[in-house]
Amino acid sequence: MKRRSLLLAPLALLPLALPAFAAPISLRDLSAYLAGLTTVETDFTQVNADGSVSMGKLYIRRPGRVRFEYAPPDRSLVLASGGQVAIFDAKSNQPPEQYPLKRTPLNLILADKIDLGRAKMVVGHREVENTTRVVAQDPEHPEYGTIELVFSGSPVALRQWIITDDLGQQTTVILGELKTGMSFKASLFNITDEVSRRKK
Repeated sequence: MKRRSLLLAPLALLPLALPAFAAPISLRDLSAYLAGLTTVETDFTQVNADGSVSMGKLYIRRPGRVRFEYAPPDRSLVLASGGQVAIFDAKSNQPPEQYPLKRTPLNLILADKIDLGRAKMVVGHREVENTTRVVAQDPEHPEYGTIELVFSGSPVALRQWIITDDLGQQTTVILGELKTGMSFKASLFNITDEVSRRKK
């Protein structure tokens, strides 16, 4: 896919026209880019393992905080902070389901320090149709699953990720335009505060 006669000379231009020959963005540059994403706000579209589609708003405050706010009429919410992930089910009156953030591959991009060059963290790194795709895992717990990050270049931008969990099920999150550099109130990511708000 991806001689010196006048007839064959045009073939020399083909590598310039075929993106398949382009090198992927380096892990060093991608690590620096992700480390620079201290706060992010964007729309997202989520494609679930069963084929269903959800949309909403995503807020990130690194390290360790994320908020998936699903669009009405769905009042479901996923929050991560304090090392925990809480899933608020809009159809349930029960407290949110919680588990350690470190058990999800999303923790890899929410970490305080991001180093995709760390031994055994990246298990895939390639260029596909003008995007760089990186498949990463927790090198100490590969059984937790993987996250595939999809980046565009010029300038570098995170476009989507695909999480494959410990059961092999995939969830794809497609990101809109990333707004960065804003400040968020701490309460936006506070699990206890969210529990209290939903009781009112």
